[in-house]
Amino acid sequence: MTGIPVPAKERLLLLMRLLEKHTHAGNAEPVTSAQVENLTGWSRDTIRKDISWLGMAAGMTVGGNAGYEPDLLVPLIKKALGLDCRRKFCVVGLGRLGSAYINFAPSELAEFEFAAGFDTNVNRVEILRSPAPLYPAYKLSEVVSRLKIEIALLCVPSEAAQAVAEKCVAAGILGILNFAPVALSLPPEIAVRNMYVADELRSLAIKMSK
Repeated sequence: MTGIPVPAKERLLLLMRLLEKHTHAGNAEPVTSAQVENLTGWSRDTIRKDISWLGMAAGMTVGGNAGYEPDLLVPLIKKALGLDCRRKFCVVGLGRLGSAYINFAPSELAEFEFAAGFDTNVNRVEILRSPAPLYPAYKLSEVVSRLKIEIALLCVPSEAAQAVAEKCVAAGILGILNFAPVALSLPPEIAVRNMYVADELRSLAIKMSK
């Protein structure tokens, strides 16, 4: 569903995680607006407005209270956010950071599949244990194209990030989660999310200073 504001999408994503956690904990009761407000700090009006983007069925009331059924709401959120299809991802760069992510496969991320890992160091590719095949970097284009991988976790040094990102895009990658502390220059249709630890720490410090 297009037209949902970015802040609402971010809140819906967190709401989906809360609902899934509620279900995994064995809770059969609906989740109320008051419960979400207590957990997130969002106002009930904000919660209701975000959920209204999903259609009338998402705002069902249960027992006279504004209760939301996780089994109903989670699929609607996934569909609205484009998370209702399984996507393959790869890890490019298998140093300390990248090697940590090759075994990152929590059960709640069923919509993603780790399909491959790549590194310029052939010895590292041969030694590391992984649930998915690891390849030397020169095979990136062929493997990404053959396996129809859509997302790349870019865990390479800053000086290599732009060139490697361009190779990923040329191979067919549509989205990049960039861990290198550099701004990538890529076509606008490529989705990029930057994960800079330094910036996250600074953002946290700014919030704390308030």
